[in-house]
Amino acid sequence: MIKTCVKAAVSILLLVSLSLVISPAKEPANTDADSAAVRQAIADWIDAFNHHDAHATTMSYSEDADLTNMREVNYHGRKEIEQLFQTIFATRLKNAHRTAVVKRIRFLTPTLAAVDGDWEMTGVTADDGSVVPPRKGYLVLTMTQQDGRWLITLFHEPEYGLAAPTP
Repeated sequence: MIKTCVKAAVSILLLVSLSLVISPAKEPANTDADSAAVRQAIADWIDAFNHHDAHATTMSYSEDADLTNMREVNYHGRKEIEQLFQTIFATRLKNAHRTAVVKRIRFLTPTLAAVDGDWEMTGVTADDGSVVPPRKGYLVLTMTQQDGRWLITLFHEPEYGLAAPTP
């Protein structure tokens, strides 16, 4: 009798577990205002970038953010990210201008959004001072809402046509 009850309980748990795995997850019911807030956060980041303001640009990132640039170099946390922007705004990107077009926002939870888009950058200079042709690529961002603000938590900006670095 006890074995039968245990088998029945295990079977029920298994069925419930499988139904949770098999049933499609519903996306959170975020509003147009949430999408507009994410788009505005990205517009604010672009504006700070185009003003070459390392601190304001960095404040668009969460404290524990990870940034992976187009060369697949990783930076972790606001301190490292701000140091990166201070360096590149003083050198290769001192005349840079960036644009971005958000293609898709998917809310994974009410406070977590995946964002895909395209970017273009002009005014970049090479290490030898020569002007680099306009660069284009795509953005892959994960944004989190913290204290009512949408912040970049994961940032990837692959460049179209750029070969992956050799290990």
